[in-house]
Amino acid sequence: MSPFVVIALTWSVEWILIPILVLLLLILLIRNIRVVPQANAYVIERLGTYKTTWHTGLHAKVPFIDKIERRISLKERVADFPPQPVITRDNVTMQIDTVVFYQIVDPVLYCYGIENPILGIENLSATTLRNIIGDLELDETLTSRDVINSRMRQELDEATDPWGIKVNRVELKNIIPPREIQSAMERQMKAEREKREKILISEGEKEALIRVAEGEKEAAILRADAKKEQAIRESEGQAEAILKIQEATARGLQMIKDINADEGLIALKSLETMAKVADGRATKIIIPSKLQGLAGLAVSLNEMMKDDTDAKSPSGDTDARKRPN
Repeated sequence: MSPFVVIALTWSVEWILIPILVLLLLILLIRNIRVVPQANAYVIERLGTYKTTWHTGLHAKVPFIDKIERRISLKERVADFPPQPVITRDNVTMQIDTVVFYQIVDPVLYCYGIENPILGIENLSATTLRNIIGDLELDETLTSRDVINSRMRQELDEATDPWGIKVNRVELKNIIPPREIQSAMERQMKAEREKREKILISEGEKEALIRVAEGEKEAAILRADAKKEQAIRESEGQAEAILKIQEATARGLQMIKDINADEGLIALKSLETMAKVADGRATKIIIPSKLQGLAGLAVSLNEMMKDDTDAKSPSGDTDARKRPN
């Protein structure tokens, strides 16, 4: 083989290996770059020893030397534990299950402080619950959930500090007393429901009576207002009628005054008015004193006119005397 051929082969191999090596280095670099998401933390070990903790952001590790030991979520978690048998101070055995809300605050302690944190929290909650319930009687246990929750949270939080765990809340999910106590409680609850139903029924009847009484009261008030309004309207009508009569009388007097009527004309009009009054159904007529003289004068004039008529007739006098009275 000629030297030129050997040189050409060498150059061709180098041109092939160099891109391959560059590609491998690029892949290796990319694989050792990590982005830590929000609310997460990565525990990094170097040659089996804790090195650092990565928090949110972009990070890079040394290839083949650094290792991501554990990816830990910093969000709040929920642990629901099965019912645990507990005994109260008055020797009543009941079943209580708990729910624990916890959060990892120290990833290093959580990673290296305990082998199984959830199992440790479950055992701690069971023993703490037994200690607390053992100091309470049955009635206190059923009515003191808030106190039990607060004490359990405080004691669990203190016990889990070395593990990098913070207990935020503890809730008693169910309290299951013995069967005979459940039967007694059911009877009591039934009696209370019936009592509440009776109270509600009586309150409803009371409310109905109150509504009826209020309705009758309002109706009476409306009727009284209507009668009052009617009386006011009638009074106003009568007053208006009287006012109209007075106005008419005033206008009549003003007209008489305007035409300068003398006493004779006034007397004549009065006689005409008396004649119209006499035609009515009244049995008694009160005549003013001034008109009585005028009435007598009118009667005298009437008699005189009759006498003149009788004198003019030929046989009027004889017939008048012979005519029976």
